[in-house]
Amino acid sequence: MDHLIPPQLFTGLPQWQLLLVTALSIAVLGKSADWLVDGASGLAYRLGISKVIIGATIVSLGTTSPECAVSVVAAWSGQPGLALGNAIGSIIADTGLIFGLGCLIAVLPADRFVLARQGWVQFGSGALLAALCYGAWLAVGDAARLGRPVGLLLLVLLVGYLVISVRWSRQHPFGEPFAIAEGEPVSRRESAPALRLVLLIVVALVFVLLSSRVLILNVTELAEVHWQVPKIVIAGTLVALGTSLPELVIGMTSLYRGHRELLVGNVIGADVLNVLFVIGASAAAAPLPILEQGTPVPEIALLLHLPAMLLILVLFRLFIVGATARGHFRRWQGVPLIALYLAYVVLQFVMTRPG
Repeated sequence: MDHLIPPQLFTGLPQWQLLLVTALSIAVLGKSADWLVDGASGLAYRLGISKVIIGATIVSLGTTSPECAVSVVAAWSGQPGLALGNAIGSIIADTGLIFGLGCLIAVLPADRFVLARQGWVQFGSGALLAALCYGAWLAVGDAARLGRPVGLLLLVLLVGYLVISVRWSRQHPFGEPFAIAEGEPVSRRESAPALRLVLLIVVALVFVLLSSRVLILNVTELAEVHWQVPKIVIAGTLVALGTSLPELVIGMTSLYRGHRELLVGNVIGADVLNVLFVIGASAAAAPLPILEQGTPVPEIALLLHLPAMLLILVLFRLFIVGATARGHFRRWQGVPLIALYLAYVVLQFVMTRPG
């Protein structure tokens, strides 16, 4: 993304131009998210696959692919430490912020079949990552890294996850029925050919990712240059949110369009892929250091990032137990998830503040 849309492109622009570009990027982001949700729901219908599985595979692959590419390039260019922190932060944002907001806004469905399978893969992936990181640190101390063998192992598990997801989708066509309140806007493209729907999803994903990048860069320039917001505040909020913005917009759009299963599936799939895909490909490209040398708190991944990720995944797992019995999540469950995400952001800001 840095090569396609460099930050320097917006440096020095007057405030009115930045505001105009920001408004245009928001409009493009919203429309392209509409296209993506329509395409994904239509493809699920055409292929006889539940929407939650489409969200956990195709949509999640699309939204995590750019992050994977950025992390792999960073690893190749001698900055491998970025990949681990970004991937863990994305899991925390996806589950805490995005799923939490979704719970507060609407009653989200709990597909028993999917949550008993993909849901455990989500939790297992996070637990495996934590075990690998803490195990490496206990074994070799400050020199701990996730090496190429670990990356290759995660990529093999990724292939297995995608293969088994296809098999599960055939066992669970269309998903479990979930009542939608009368009057909610639901748009379907069931009559469109599957190839056209795939093309729509690809085009929509490209516009979602590009417009998200433009939006974050513009708002960052506005905040730092024109509104004098401190850089450390920007790093802990706008930059951290930027990697999860596509999932956030797609999730909120799927709620508005009446396809709530897509939000659930996208969060679960994005969490799995952040471990198996993003970290796996990055570690295969170059060993990933677990400690961030040269930072105020080198052990921040071990002291904050991984514990926060595990806490949110455990809480989400506990919510699943009751949700599968009822067939849906409760709105209040979004409150502790969002609270944990906000606490994580504040602690990260406090721990990394100079002086």
